Amino acid sequence: MNEPAIVHRGTVHYAGVPIGVTLAEWGRANALVPEIYGWLAQRGITPGGGPVYRYRTIGDTERPFELEVGVPVAAPVEGDGRVLARTLPEGAYAVLLHEGHPDGLGEAHRALRAWAEGEGHFLDRDGDAWAAVYESYLTDPAQEPDLNKWRTELAYLVKEAGQAG
Repeated sequence: MNEPAIVHRGTVHYAGVPIGVTLAEWGRANALVPEIYGWLAQRGITPGGGPVYRYRTIGDTERPFELEVGVPVAAPVEGDGRVLARTLPEGAYAVLLHEGHPDGLGEAHRALRAWAEGEGHFLDRDGDAWAAVYESYLTDPAQEPDLNKWRTELAYLVKEAGQAG
């Protein structure tokens, strides 16, 4: 893991499919990635990078994660009911680069949240619902099949000063 930081991000558009899965069902979420890339290709839309997993709520082995699996695009797309046009909002994000197997992402998320809290940053959430929490997969599995060498960026939207509460 690299050192966490606060980074300002512009709006990111993506085409995404919402899904609810527990950790045991995670393969269903991963299966959406090629579907979305195929959907974009059928429409002549160039992907803007690797997959993005946007978490609405964080689950575990019992409670489902509510998330959207998506692919960034340069401009908003017109969804079809299954694949939806979505955006990650502009703002300040607490960011951490995780290098290693995706099985270590849970610990990376915990470390980033603990760092943000320790630094006095308020992560934007309402109860269990997160305003914007996402993972960006920076490694192309076709070029690097060894999951232990993957790079994944984690990002949490931070509330502006005066919004904490």
